[in-house]
Amino acid sequence: MAAPLVSKAERAYIQASLQATPPLRADGRGLLDFRTVLLETGVAPLANGSARLNIGKMPHEGGGGTEVLAATKLEVEDVETGDGVDGGRVVCSVSCSPSAYPHLSSNALDELQYDLTVILQQTIGHPSLHPQNLTIIPRKKSWLLNLDAVILTDAGNVVDALFMAARAALWDTKVPRTRAVEYHAPEESQVPRDSAAAMDVDQREAIPAASGFDTREMIRTAADFELPDYWDEGEVLHGRERWPVCVTLNLLPPTHFLDATPPEEASAPLRIHLMFSFASPTSPKLQSMRLLGPGELELTHIKSYIADGEKYARELFNALEAKLREEDVRRNVKARDRFASR
Repeated sequence: MAAPLVSKAERAYIQASLQATPPLRADGRGLLDFRTVLLETGVAPLANGSARLNIGKMPHEGGGGTEVLAATKLEVEDVETGDGVDGGRVVCSVSCSPSAYPHLSSNALDELQYDLTVILQQTIGHPSLHPQNLTIIPRKKSWLLNLDAVILTDAGNVVDALFMAARAALWDTKVPRTRAVEYHAPEESQVPRDSAAAMDVDQREAIPAASGFDTREMIRTAADFELPDYWDEGEVLHGRERWPVCVTLNLLPPTHFLDATPPEEASAPLRIHLMFSFASPTSPKLQSMRLLGPGELELTHIKSYIADGEKYARELFNALEAKLREEDVRRNVKARDRFASR
């Protein structure tokens, strides 16, 4: 998204290589091949959910690639007197490490952060993806879900990496279980103060000694909440299967390619970001689409690219889903053992 400048000769060489038969890329990949994707969840102990994702890490050198760290944090908001919204809300933020973009000025870096934040917020924060379990006490208290992402290094295809890391962090998020409580003040004794019986032990014991906190049938009149102790730290976000993935088509008519490196991004005149949600395997939903670059596309070509992007996004979604379920099993076993050893 902020590719470094390349010379005209280098750009022409890259474009000719990509349009050759067979096409040639500097790292030997095919046009539709992704670089190695590494994913780990639960990397931030103080977050409610977190993930670290790397695309294109060099196995022999131990570095390189596009690396994104994403984490979620839940905060309690007051609906009646604060900024809270009944049902909760989702707020996204993206930060870029200056070391990832040494060629950008501070103002340009701020603009890049703003652009990425807008893309993520408008897609993740859409009402159709809103989780249903961000309510604590109806019309009184709710959860604010903060999704923060940090781009540590950018070696190309940063938007796809950003959405994969965000989806993994949201998938890993646990919403603390809450139990509504209500306080009932004990009634004063009806015994007259000047009566000798007021000092009698039996009379004083007649005052109910039970706790004033009652958790039965009070969800409508609850004044506050408490957090019960449980081994799995809470429940997952409702509808977490709906969180979208992004696939970026780098357009070099009459062909296109995926997972571009920075020189390839600088050589492609157009890029189209397609965000797909696969809540239902039979009816995927195009959540968002963005076209970047100075060129134009005909409507028929856009429809063709959307159809191709859906196929690529489904393959990416299935691979990411399988990895996230493996991480789920690993994290749950670890959490259960840690709770049992307390």
